[in-house]
Amino acid sequence: MASITQPEPAEIELPRSRGHWRNVWAKFRKRRLAFASLIIITFIYLLGIFAPVIQTHDYQATDLMRTQQGPSAENWFGTDRAGRDIYTRVVWGIQTTVIITITTFVTGSLFLGVTVGLVAGYFRGWIDAIIMRVGEVVSAFPDILLIILLAATLRPRIVEFARNVEDSTGISGLVSSGIVDYVVIGIALLPLSWFGMMRLVRGQVLALREAEYVEAARAMGTTTPRILFRHILPNVVSPIIVSVSFGIGAIALSEVVLSFFGLGVQPPRPSLGVMIGEVTARGGASVSVLRDHPEQLLAPIIVVWLLIFCWNIVGDALNDVLNPRAR
Repeated sequence: MASITQPEPAEIELPRSRGHWRNVWAKFRKRRLAFASLIIITFIYLLGIFAPVIQTHDYQATDLMRTQQGPSAENWFGTDRAGRDIYTRVVWGIQTTVIITITTFVTGSLFLGVTVGLVAGYFRGWIDAIIMRVGEVVSAFPDILLIILLAATLRPRIVEFARNVEDSTGISGLVSSGIVDYVVIGIALLPLSWFGMMRLVRGQVLALREAEYVEAARAMGTTTPRILFRHILPNVVSPIIVSVSFGIGAIALSEVVLSFFGLGVQPPRPSLGVMIGEVTARGGASVSVLRDHPEQLLAPIIVVWLLIFCWNIVGDALNDVLNPRAR
């Protein structure tokens, strides 16, 4: 009698699970307003990054025969009272904002704030107490007043130091290229960027340091830096991303305010704050420019508004996507 062979059971294909960040990206893309805001931010930042390529004029070039001109084929956004092309100065001003926001967050929030927050939350005790007291003293000052005070106090000393370096080494362009301005603004904005991030990271670490996997790593003799940066930090990345998305808009606005008051980027280097200040500053010439040619404010103000508005929209969406309690 022929044996009856049993058919082999068909292999069941389980759906492949996507990684955490792929799921986050998929959920974020479904939020159309946030996704559109991210595209706008990327486009604006690309304008700043490629400013030397897409400029139509030299941002320092003046043409006294074409002052206060309206938009035209040669000057897309018109010219200012010195005959400079507004479009070119706007894209270079965006580059200034991009450089300052990125460097401030990399040095302030992401490096200083995250590192100090990890140390304060993990070691606690007197280290935590000292860090928190220092941060509380700094945060007790109104943010914008402290930023203006630091910028006004540090600028003459840093400029003098840079000129001494230029004289002693023969290197030129440290002051005229705007590098000194970036350093001054970066230092002045540190109090605004590091303490909030540090407090956020510290709160997360205080809860995670008692987790079972951290205690197991300690029992196995894992070094403290490895525990902090390999086991704890990856679990704090989500709130860090949300905090950064909310804070970048505030940093961009602070840079514009500093430049508006003459404490940020100095001419001839373009800045969105400088462009707004040149039109709205007190004085007979500025009053007439603001009265007769208010359109010169449109481009820089729209760019600043878009950056702040879009970053807030992106921050709200990331908070909903990455925060488990908001789902």
